[in-house]
Amino acid sequence: MMRRGLFTRLAGDDRGVSAVEFAMLAPVLIAFYFGMAEFCQGFMAQKRMGHVSAMVADLVAQEESVGTANLDDIFEIGGLIMKPFSTTALQQRVSSVTRTSGVARVDWSRGAGMAPRAVNSTITLPTDLIADGESVIVSEATYDYDSPVDYFMPGITRFSHIYYLRPRTVDKTLCSNC
Repeated sequence: MMRRGLFTRLAGDDRGVSAVEFAMLAPVLIAFYFGMAEFCQGFMAQKRMGHVSAMVADLVAQEESVGTANLDDIFEIGGLIMKPFSTTALQQRVSSVTRTSGVARVDWSRGAGMAPRAVNSTITLPTDLIADGESVIVSEATYDYDSPVDYFMPGITRFSHIYYLRPRTVDKTLCSNC
């Protein structure tokens, strides 16, 4: 009976093929999993920041008149919406804008972490959003998202959202001490 050579026997041996395939695929699959988890966290932070912008505009648009204390409380609610994400990177601003003679000007503005707009400064609004004599509440929010893993998204990603909403009960929402 003939003895086969060592290399001939090893060439026909397929007992470790599955282990080798797993060793080659595992790092790719693990990286894909963590990348998707990181992407989902960033997407959730971006969606919450968008909800903050919409909520601030909605709460201000429901009022006939607001004050700085009311606006600060509304900004705090925005911070609660961002939980479990850190609120230190959240910046918010709300302004009342009126169009007069085709030019949109700021009536009042208040910010939290973001500088308020100057009164009577011009602002660019989407085309045909409001007509002359009409008013709109403009709510802006930005959020600097820093990934906890910093592997797939190594830098800070800035999310921003602007929300426009007309006052509901009056023609123009006033601010007594802005």
